Amino acid sequence: MALVAGVGTALGQAPFGLFWVALPAMALAIAAGFFTASPRQAALRGILSGLGFGLVTFFWITEPFQVDAARDGWMAPFALFFMALGVALFWALAFWTARRVGGRGAAGLMLAFPVYMTAAEMLRSYAFTGFPWGLTSYVWIDTPVYQLAAVTGPHGLTLLTLLACAAMVRAIWRRGVALAVATLGLAAGLVAIAVWMQGRPIAGATGAGADAPRPYVRLIQPNARQDQKWDPQMMPVFYMRQLRLTGEPSQQPLDLVVWPEVAVPFLLNDPQAPLWEIAGAAPDVPVVIGAQRREDGRVYNSMAVLSEGGEIGAVYDKYHLVPFGEYIPGRAFAGWLGLQALAAQYGTGYTPGPGPELLDFGALGRALPLICYEAIFPHEIRRASARPDWMLMLTNDAWFGEALGPYQHFAQARARAIEMALPMLRVANTGISAIIDARGRVTASLPLGVDGRLDGYLPRADAPSIYWRFGDSPALILLIVLAIAAAAANRPNPIDRRRGGM
Repeated sequence: MALVAGVGTALGQAPFGLFWVALPAMALAIAAGFFTASPRQAALRGILSGLGFGLVTFFWITEPFQVDAARDGWMAPFALFFMALGVALFWALAFWTARRVGGRGAAGLMLAFPVYMTAAEMLRSYAFTGFPWGLTSYVWIDTPVYQLAAVTGPHGLTLLTLLACAAMVRAIWRRGVALAVATLGLAAGLVAIAVWMQGRPIAGATGAGADAPRPYVRLIQPNARQDQKWDPQMMPVFYMRQLRLTGEPSQQPLDLVVWPEVAVPFLLNDPQAPLWEIAGAAPDVPVVIGAQRREDGRVYNSMAVLSEGGEIGAVYDKYHLVPFGEYIPGRAFAGWLGLQALAAQYGTGYTPGPGPELLDFGALGRALPLICYEAIFPHEIRRASARPDWMLMLTNDAWFGEALGPYQHFAQARARAIEMALPMLRVANTGISAIIDARGRVTASLPLGVDGRLDGYLPRADAPSIYWRFGDSPALILLIVLAIAAAAANRPNPIDRRRGGM
């Protein structure tokens, strides 16, 4: 039952989006952990639920090892199992703690399990550089319900979801019709609020300046498969394809052209790099490109803004790198062993940049640059020195194949737009490239696995969200309060203890 519950919970994630399967599965997982003889048994069921969830949700981790299957293919099943096991350990910790602290009373079921499951997910998002992929709240991303994350954040919405699931388990267990009706009524009220939040006008779209023309942008998607991307015969094909797409006629005058992550087959600071050629394909328009650059023996995964003449303007270096994908932990030891990160073209991997910063595009406003993996960390986006006007994400999802990974990554990009109340331009090598508004709605997109260009207007930013202002702090405070309440409710009454000893 615990294993099935984990698999069912995974079906709420993209691309499945079966929230109506995931919610009963979460309730089943809570029941499996609660109705146990001991905390140890609860932890075992937590591991099984987490494994079921991880083996389905993170199946995409096998795809990078198939790029060079002859060399790396044998590692794919081990990578999947150990990633799923790592997540399952957080489930086990949550189940053990909830059963140990909350006991088998109503507080243990309705408070302790939702609280500690949410806390474990928050811990996973921060600990060991963090991995907030596949959060419980993402089951709502294709519904208006995720609009609540602009207030609660992703972890606050996870807590609300699990509280509702636990309440339904309690209602079924005790045949509590009143509790079931109250839970459904509260849920309906929250859904109504979420629908209103999604439908209300975006602040920048009303009032003074609402009629001002919006910037018109072009996103380039070359569709370079990862097993061909660095093939000497194919590199010029993809490069010329991007030049051609950049220079195609536009219905409106362009204000910006954007290429995806590591879009060029040369180092950014190579004196022979034909940056003038890229700029020449889009006359009088700045072009943003993803490229590798080398400085003082170190290599960076970078984003650069090219001026109209091809000169390099602002440069941003990716700071949150993918462990084992872009760098090997313990760089010196890894180099001595001859280990190389999957995405590394030079040495043992990339060097991290200094951290979040804004790119000033003049009349287009200030953008927060994000390269691939960085877009999955909502709490790090808030570390920017000031609030941007929009977010710019470059990515190469070719590593993820065409099954689960690209869709999950895209869903998280939409989640960031909702949480921050900011529009996003998402430019992906193989897709999905999209223009996303401040409600997480996709105003234009290019599907996975095609090459092409996407032209459209940059949406307006909304007023700063509560999550942008306060981050995860309110959710953390609420978790602490509810954890104390669950522990206090499970504490034996001193009078009862005395009576029991008489």
